Amino acid sequence: DAFREGDAIIHLAGSNIGEGRWSDARKREIIRSRTVTGELLNRMTVGSGIIPSVFITASGVNYYGSEITERIFTEADPPAGDFLGETCRLWEAAADPFAEAGVRVVKVRTAVVLASSGSALNKMTAPTRAGLVVRLGPGNQYFPWIHIDDLCRAYHKALTDNTMSGPYNAAAPDNVTHDTLMREVARQKGLPVFLPRVPAWLLRAVLGEMSVLLTTGSRISSERLSASGFQFRYPDISSALLAC
Repeated sequence: DAFREGDAIIHLAGSNIGEGRWSDARKREIIRSRTVTGELLNRMTVGSGIIPSVFITASGVNYYGSEITERIFTEADPPAGDFLGETCRLWEAAADPFAEAGVRVVKVRTAVVLASSGSALNKMTAPTRAGLVVRLGPGNQYFPWIHIDDLCRAYHKALTDNTMSGPYNAAAPDNVTHDTLMREVARQKGLPVFLPRVPAWLLRAVLGEMSVLLTTGSRISSERLSASGFQFRYPDISSALLAC
């Protein structure tokens, strides 16, 4: 009955990939929290004769894998075979039964979200409260990102624009490296960048496999989203950080 009065579904459920080491049990939870919920939504709607006009599912730019490369990934690229790539593949596959029932399906592959609170950026910049700018990993890993306001606007467009379907990379067009990000954080906060970087091996020793979230990253194309008519309010890292 909860679905009878509505005509659209936005599926955002999923256990936080950045909380807790990735044990086998934790990995299963990360995947199931995304796929079983999608299956439940389909069963309670399409399976009950309720056909929504659109089904929008979250996903991640980790679909393309955890690596450092100069390649710019587009929606046409296949999923990676690592844990995060497989997670995103299964996450998106849980939306496919809606498409098979004739529902318009949009898959939002989201980069790291920049927000004033509750985001990965807050954890990365926490040492700045003590006057420190800490650089993580090799520094040349790319940091795909999007400001939370732009992400919300992208979801709204996907909700209301009937021409949108399939996957879209929700990532700002300004592809920056981790070092570039931290230099801009330091500049805006008036802090020097003088500390040695935290090596990838140490991060892996502390965080385990989850360390790839901090030590790897590639460039992501947002051209398909822009081609739909979407305009970023915060297209560059400087303006986005100022707004956080």
